[in-house]
Amino acid sequence: MTKPGDTRGEIYRSRVRNRRLCVCFVSIGEMLFGAYKKRWSSQNIERLKSRLRSVVIVPFDYAVCQTYASLKSNLPIGICVADNDLWIAACAVRHAIPLMSHNRKHFEKIPGLILESEAPIIREIESQTKMDYGTTDSSETGPPSEQSPSSELKKD
Repeated sequence: MTKPGDTRGEIYRSRVRNRRLCVCFVSIGEMLFGAYKKRWSSQNIERLKSRLRSVVIVPFDYAVCQTYASLKSNLPIGICVADNDLWIAACAVRHAIPLMSHNRKHFEKIPGLILESEAPIIREIESQTKMDYGTTDSSETGPPSEQSPSSELKKD
């Protein structure tokens, strides 16, 4: 569910076509918070409420709370996930609903979560900049174009 005019929604259209859309209760709270903070008119808030009538709002229950606690206690050491994102993930995991988010970074480390995202895999892209270009001198860390042309000659 995207805002009218948000072009990121287009890349997900084929994934959601003919599927029942679910939105976590936390996400509804986040949407309303944004609307209140930006002082939306009552007409715009009504428009949002109208759009929300077309989705299933996933509520919390005791099993979601257990799932949240389990996910949080089993996060790998050093991995922090914002509480709201963890509640959203807990709803998805508890109900076996794939989570669709363009915010891959917030959800990709959560165990047991089925994440569908078209967002670029930043870590993979960043790893390309750290490739070994076959140099043996530790001072030459950049690609060949950044190295001095005479660096190979100095090694002989």
